[in-house]
Amino acid sequence: MTNIKLFESKKIRSQWYFSVVDIIGVLTDSPNPRNYWKVLKHRLTKEGNQSVTNCNQLKMESADGKLYLIDVADTEQLLRLIQSIPSPKAEPFKQWLAKVGYERIEESENPELSFDRAMQNYMHLLVPNVPSRRDPLGLGTNSAEAPLHYLSRSEFAPCRCSQ
Repeated sequence: MTNIKLFESKKIRSQWYFSVVDIIGVLTDSPNPRNYWKVLKHRLTKEGNQSVTNCNQLKMESADGKLYLIDVADTEQLLRLIQSIPSPKAEPFKQWLAKVGYERIEESENPELSFDRAMQNYMHLLVPNVPSRRDPLGLGTNSAEAPLHYLSRSEFAPCRCSQ
């Protein structure tokens, strides 16, 4: 997921990287996240996981203020790694990924859903009081039982105005 931005007619590539060991430390509460990553990396490599193969190393500042080469992951690699971590803290990410994946499958079967979801998200940005599709009643809940559609495409159909 490399974004290209224009700056005075010049292309500038940008991509975010995250420290794998730091993420593992947060999600697992392991006393030794570096060792946890070493074991997980070995297991994933044996399974043929390409995320590990594609991990880069960048110099990042450590607690002692020195720069060290550490394993880093981009967003896509990071989400794949999170799926491999058995931890209660990783579970919300896994559930979110499953929900987003399910929604993408729905949208591929019914492209109108993708338009409806885009409009709902857009309207939520414009008017923050408009309930989102995950919270149709505006109760602050994120229930999986909530209906997926709060606003329909017909509500945004262009109208003809007479002058």
